[in-house]
Amino acid sequence: MRQIKLIWDFRGEASAKTAEHHEIHLKEYIAIEKFPINSTGFEIKNELHAIAYMVVTDENMISVRDALKPHRGEIYSVQ
Repeated sequence: MRQIKLIWDFRGEASAKTAEHHEIHLKEYIAIEKFPINSTGFEIKNELHAIAYMVVTDENMISVRDALKPHRGEIYSVQ
């Protein structure tokens, strides 16, 4: 089954801390909704840009997208 990486972008000097904190809320959402996939994380892209992300399946993507309003998404593949 195809997986989608939903991404929230954070910019500015506090972007790393904000992305790290946002991941906590993503994990809480997964627990509340009892999603079978528990893949979240955050990445620091540079000193002024960081992201938080959640990986979902195709079947869950629409409901998560509508509830949490990510900034963008991409096909997820393990590298």
